[in-house]
Amino acid sequence: MNKVDLIFRGGKVFTSTAVRKSATAVAVAGERIVAVGNDELLELRGPGTQIVDLDGGMLLPGFQDSHVHAVWGGLDLIRCDLSNESTREGYLQKLQDYSESNPEKEWILGGGWSMAAFPGGTPTKSDLDRIFPDRPVFLPNRDGHGAWVNSKALELAGIDSSTPDPTDGRIERDSSGSPSGTLHEGAMTLVNRLLPETSAEDYLRALLIGQEYLHSLGVTGWQDAILGDYGDAGDATPAYMTAAASGQLTARVVGALWWDRSRGLEQIPEMVERRRANKAGRFEATSVKIMQDGVAENFTAAMLEPYCDGHGGHTDNSGISFVDPKILNEAVPELDALGFQVHFHAIGDRAVREALNSIEFARSRNGFNDNRHHIAHLQIVHPEDIPRFRQLAVIANMQSLWAALEPQMVDLTLPFLGEPRSSWQYPFGDLFRSGASLAAGSDWSVSTPDPFAAIHVAVNRLAAPGQELEEYEVFLPEQALDLATSLTAYTAGSAYLNHCDEAGSIEVGKLADLVVLDRDPFDLPAKEIGLTKVQQTFVGGQQVYSAS
Repeated sequence: MNKVDLIFRGGKVFTSTAVRKSATAVAVAGERIVAVGNDELLELRGPGTQIVDLDGGMLLPGFQDSHVHAVWGGLDLIRCDLSNESTREGYLQKLQDYSESNPEKEWILGGGWSMAAFPGGTPTKSDLDRIFPDRPVFLPNRDGHGAWVNSKALELAGIDSSTPDPTDGRIERDSSGSPSGTLHEGAMTLVNRLLPETSAEDYLRALLIGQEYLHSLGVTGWQDAILGDYGDAGDATPAYMTAAASGQLTARVVGALWWDRSRGLEQIPEMVERRRANKAGRFEATSVKIMQDGVAENFTAAMLEPYCDGHGGHTDNSGISFVDPKILNEAVPELDALGFQVHFHAIGDRAVREALNSIEFARSRNGFNDNRHHIAHLQIVHPEDIPRFRQLAVIANMQSLWAALEPQMVDLTLPFLGEPRSSWQYPFGDLFRSGASLAAGSDWSVSTPDPFAAIHVAVNRLAAPGQELEEYEVFLPEQALDLATSLTAYTAGSAYLNHCDEAGSIEVGKLADLVVLDRDPFDLPAKEIGLTKVQQTFVGGQQVYSAS
């Protein structure tokens, strides 16, 4: 064997393979792994070989985030980022500071506020009006399914008490019927269509900032969950193409093309052309994103039975299916036949069932194939639908950070789901035991992209260190996953979902997408898993991040 470029040694190696080889060293030549073993690999050392001392930590495959919005996250970081605050007072102080530092901004943009910080999850325009009486404000919340706006923004959009709710959203109103300052789902479009266009330079800057942040957390590849003209973010596809063609895109990225829910099957030929045109370097747009419903906190997640009223009674609202199931059952088989991977957003149990039904139609019409369709989020899954994931070869795309009790869950979700639905939430343990394939992601900028924060929750069903606002009980402990399963979902599982079969595990011949940790998380008490930090990140044998 020729001399190698890198030898990692001095710690444990988590291979993320079915048979986990006991190893303490890995050798890399060029962009690939050439040996996995122990200190005998030092015999491969040549004059130019770099020795990477794991210093008692762990080497594992690079994380792949199966559902992330890297450019949106980057845009938040260069705008008014509220994600590090958690209270109404904290948000208002951050906005005040931003206003004083950016007097030239025509619009105040940013976001990242939590619904739990406001009564009923709905902030009001009056708070913003005091800081911004003359400049319009548009601030999406952390999950992107609602926006906080001021009177100036409502005025420019022509939204008043006589404005009807759109079919796919709702205008929050006060007791007199006037818009109060929160727009849900499709109602956001009434304002965000007026926003100034984001420049190509800002999109590229946001992508590179987002990539730098993700690499610092050990993320070497991802699926960008929305590419297309969606909301205030616009289309980040050109930024990916620019970065990929220039070599600035160091991550391996799959783009999910946005399914416009206001249209039907006539958009499919456009997607075929977009897939053909948007492939360069480490980027390809081979997935289609279908957002089938909203979120439970604003009662737009599609439920099989109506929501409760918070006092034990029932309502007549069972949420919104954004895509008519009749259209879905035609679109998914056609997309499947054309070789697209379908990436569903499904929060409510009806949305999950509608997504599964459409894939069943595709299997019936086209047979089984290797498109690797998946359903993300999976907050409420009816027990009868759990075995269908394995039966239909549908990947369960987990955002496990959310599977813990916290104020938003306790105040805005549990009272309105009631039992037994509250106990059907994030059933990752049941999905695993049923034989379903698991992948993992963050949904950043909705929540932190730190894989170890999410893995901590998957294992403990408790909030990660530093994210606890109050002391809560373990949330549905029977749905917890063990550490090895969680790590594998975030590495090999997500790599499989992304058709990145040459990465995701540490094996001879695989790409050297690798992460060096500051400790061996298997040696920690479970309650300390979330404290694990990334020391170095490599993509194709090239270092893209170092903590030092």
